[in-house]
Formats: sequence, C-alpha cells, structure tokens
Amino acid sequence: MMNLKRLQRLQQQILTHGLDGIALVPGPNMLYISGIHSHLSERPIVLFIPADDDPAIIIPSLEAMKARQVGIPEDRIFAWTDEEGYTDAFQHACAFLELSDYLLGVEQLYMRVLEYELLKRYAPGLTAAAADPALTALRIVKDAGEVGAMRKAIAVAETAIRALLPQIQVGQTEKQIAAMLRQEIMEAGADAIAFGPIVSAGPNSASPHAVPTDRPIQPGDLLVIDWGAIVDDYPSDITRTFAVGDISSELEHIYELVKMANEQGKLAAKPGATGQDVDRAAREVIADAGFGDYFIHRTGHGLGLEIHEPPFMREGYVEPLTPGQVFTVEPGIYLPDKGGVRIEDNVIVTRDGFFCLTTFPRELMRVG
Repeated sequence: MMNLKRLQRLQQQILTHGLDGIALVPGPNMLYISGIHSHLSERPIVLFIPADDDPAIIIPSLEAMKARQVGIPEDRIFAWTDEEGYTDAFQHACAFLELSDYLLGVEQLYMRVLEYELLKRYAPGLTAAAADPALTALRIVKDAGEVGAMRKAIAVAETAIRALLPQIQVGQTEKQIAAMLRQEIMEAGADAIAFGPIVSAGPNSASPHAVPTDRPIQPGDLLVIDWGAIVDDYPSDITRTFAVGDISSELEHIYELVKMANEQGKLAAKPGATGQDVDRAAREVIADAGFGDYFIHRTGHGLGLEIHEPPFMREGYVEPLTPGQVFTVEPGIYLPDKGGVRIEDNVIVTRDGFFCLTTFPRELMRVG
C-alpha cells in the first residue's frame, strides 16, 4: 500500500508551497510516495497528488495493477491501452480532477514535454511551478528504513570490493576490472548495480568521471574505483584509490592529502553546519598544500533514492545540515597526464555530529 504518512506530509508541503497539487512521472519521487516501480518510456504515466484529495493516476492498462496494489481508488485510475492511445486518458483525468486554472507542481528534472503539453491541452489555464522544494523538504531527512537499506547497500559494495582486489592483475584492462566488479556486486547480494562503475588507471584516473577503457593497468599507476550497489531501492556510492605496485612519491603525497581532506570534511559535518562548511574544510587541506587547482569538483552530494540529490557539499550551499541527512564526502586531486586520487565515504548527520556508514579502509592499498 501507499505510504500514507509520506502522502500526508507531501500534501502538507503542497499547501505550504501554495500549490494545488503535484504531478509525478516515473522516477524516485513517484517511488518514494507511491511505491510504484516504473520507468519513463514511450508510454506516459502521471501520478497526481492533489492538496486535499486522493491520488489519481494516468497509466497504461498493462501496469494498472500496480496502481490498484498501492490503493489508488478504481475511479481515479485512468488506464489506457496501446490500441486506444493515451490522449483520452489525459482528457478524462484533467476533467475529473478539474485541472483547469490549476497551479500544478512539476519535477524540473523529470517532467517531459510530452506529458506537460497534454496536460496544458486538456486543462486550459493550467500553470506549472517547481515541485522540487516541496519534494526535497520531504525526502532530505532519511527515516530508519531508508538508512537501513543504505547500510545494506554499503555492506554489499564493500563485500564486493574485498572479493575483487585479489583478482586484479597488471595487464588487465579497466573494462575487464569493471566487469569483474559488476559480477562481484551482484554475487554479494545487490538487487542492481547503482551506476556503471568508474574504473580508471594511470592518466585516465585524472578524469573524475572517466569511463572504463581498454587500457591495461600498469605498475606505477593509481587505480580509482568508484562503485555502488542498490538494495531495497537504495544505493551506496563509494570510491577508493589503489596503487598498482610501487608509485611515485608525488602520487603517494597527493594520496595522503586527499585522505586528510576526506577526514576533515567529515569532521565538519554536524547539525547546523552547511554543505559549504564541509566543502571548505576538505578543500582547505588540499589548497594549503598547493593543489587547490586540481580539486575540480564539489566535495559531495546527498544520497538516497537518487545517487545525486540534496544536500550538496559545495560552495554556496548554505542550508543547515540536520540529523538524518545522508551524503558523500569525496575530495580528490587530479594531476593531468599523471593520475588522480579520490576517497569517498557515505556519512549521516547525527544529533551531535556525524557517523561514517562506510568502513572500508582508507590507507593506501596495493594491487596487482
């Protein structure tokens, strides 16, 4: 059944933000509120959450059972078949819900032109506003069930990396190592891979979002591995950097700096601090050592149903942190043509500070 507590809290947020209702398309917000697993496709689905009435949904007939299973009333399920097409379902839903002259909250990163234009066609006077502030207020603090799922996802990811490391050998390609890691994640108990693992070595490791290539790893390389698992819909997101055999003193030096920056960033995480404070604490370590120009991304991001969500550990993010918020701390140094280091942990804000959910060692480990 639909999570009634979350539904009621969302309806309160809808009123607080001056909206008449919110429209959700398949994605993390729909899953969070309704429990309906679906995905954006050529078959449109729209879940409506009015401020003062029961949810309603436009959904293909082949998926309508999902709506019934979560308790949406039958007369509020606007199902359509491929033969019929979906335009009539949009027309009937707009009329039934009286969406004309409605102020509808929509998701800035998910609502498509397809659904929005159909709503505008059949609800004259409908206007849209960003639903994201209301949804963020609802989702940014994680409950015990969410944290428990992320703990499981972290445990699975850490089990996988422990199984992978002894298998890594000089001469294997980044793609081969990534494939082995995917297998280990699934064998460790993941429901899915959280994202395509980043496995980058040598000069490639100087690119924070590198894609695994056919380059073989070589002695003297830094090897960055960024990976995660999904368990019960929630992810882990961890990065560790390894030495392939012996590495230069310069690369060892930047490794130790990043490790210190990671620790200082975590220590800055506490109630009342901001994402900017966490970013500055980590960045100061690297900048003071003369490598500030080589830390080229934010220090971290929130973690939940989405891999990247609020709060953000970056300059200018000044919303106070509160207990129950989960995010990454992942400073890095990236030296062009030489290599890069990133160390990423998942942390949760507690009543008196932070707790690090990730446990895998941060000391430099050698592979190959």
